[in-house]
Amino acid sequence: MDITNRYITKISREAQRYARLSLQGTDLGTSEYECLHFIRKNKGVSQEKLSTFLNIDKAAVARMVANLEKKGYLYRLQDENDKRAKKLFVTDKVINIKNITSSGESNFYEWLLDDIDEERKKVFINVLNELYIKSKKERRENFTNIKKRDVMNYGKAED
Repeated sequence: MDITNRYITKISREAQRYARLSLQGTDLGTSEYECLHFIRKNKGVSQEKLSTFLNIDKAAVARMVANLEKKGYLYRLQDENDKRAKKLFVTDKVINIKNITSSGESNFYEWLLDDIDEERKKVFINVLNELYIKSKKERRENFTNIKKRDVMNYGKAED
């Protein structure tokens, strides 16, 4: 049973909804923003890896990349190791949008914590940080411990 009732996920979703309001007035959709975010974090990524991350077919990624390139949000460079492949990079236009959406999320979280006294806020932030570090470590280890726990609790392995 999930004792958190997925509150972290639910709060994050609301913060993202608020931050997405800042995309209004741009020519970007949510999936395009997610695509650009991944490319920004993974400079020089291939369309194939982008397709895997977004979990959409290669043709759809090719169309999205071509569209984003036409809009001036990204550019492609030839992969020196594979002449058929291109590496993807974002333009400064993306950095500006990232700053706007990040600011929106920050404002949301600041507003959310406004009514919490400083001592409780400090404890909460410390616990969140511990959880973040643990989750990031587990991801780097390919979720090995969680998979083991699933097998123990549910009797099957999920890869």
